[in-house]
Amino acid sequence: MKQISYKDLEEAFDAFNELRILVIGDAMIDSYLWGDVNRISPEAPVPVISKTNRESRLGGAANVAINIKALGAEPVLASVIGNDANGHLFKKLLKDQHMTKNGIFESNSRSTTIKTRIISHKQQLMRIDEENSDELDPPTEEAFLNHLLYVMKQEKLDAVVFEDYDKGTITPNIINRVTDKARAMNLPVLVDPKKRNYLNYKNVTLFKPNFKELKEGIKMDHLTPKDYEQIFSALRVMHQEQHIEWIMVTLSENGVLISNGQKYQHMPAQIRDISDVSGAGDTIIGITAVAMAAGLSPWIISEIANIGGGQVCEKSGVVPVNKARLLEESMHHIPSLSQS
Repeated sequence: MKQISYKDLEEAFDAFNELRILVIGDAMIDSYLWGDVNRISPEAPVPVISKTNRESRLGGAANVAINIKALGAEPVLASVIGNDANGHLFKKLLKDQHMTKNGIFESNSRSTTIKTRIISHKQQLMRIDEENSDELDPPTEEAFLNHLLYVMKQEKLDAVVFEDYDKGTITPNIINRVTDKARAMNLPVLVDPKKRNYLNYKNVTLFKPNFKELKEGIKMDHLTPKDYEQIFSALRVMHQEQHIEWIMVTLSENGVLISNGQKYQHMPAQIRDISDVSGAGDTIIGITAVAMAAGLSPWIISEIANIGGGQVCEKSGVVPVNKARLLEESMHHIPSLSQS
């Protein structure tokens, strides 16, 4: 593995500010309703929530875009939302984050996904999902694909990310057409997959499943998260059959494993005071996309992403990565960095 210096890493982090990353996927609203429970309903044996506060945040693929922006790069979020009240709220939240809506496609036949979490005394009592997770209908798919290809032509991009939550925005046809276009433009294509399209991602630069997604995607229930040789053996088949250059598997408390099909590297997770793992995967793919667009080696990127994923797990709730803290910790804890 080629060593890079502290100075090289600092220069790469500075270069993040010049990058523009297209994030394609299932964007949604995460809504939180906090309240107090003081009694049981006389109508049914259920708690009565007295609402004290409500907050709405960008979620799903939009959280990847937020992490990319936190690193200094400019995200272009591309997703399908409904022409509905939640769609209008989504665009407002996007504006509040100072992110462009150029990639957003509004559909009259589709609703905007919103997940509402009802919380009392720091405990989630219920989650209500309002969504249409069917695959895009043919007219909407064609219109969204044309919109994507137009955005790719108009925006000066440095990388493309597929952020798949199995909500139907990403289809096999969109995967194939966008990947072909990106490769023709010499752009790296990164994927954060889910089960439905797992085997449809081919000819991509980097594929980042978590361990559960890996097992489900390749139907190998006997895999264990600490048997790195066995995981690598499974990844080699994926490299060959799906023509993937790099595969990065996140292993939760067991760290990260990255493979190029010829060899692999495992980075153990650092000991941390874990508060909440929500959003860690979004942070890792965001860091990976920006760092790859900046020209860093995937071996180094996997170490940086492993650190960043751990950092956000120390915070309660879904929070983006802190760029300055990520750089500082990376410079101190990546053994392949030299002091020259």
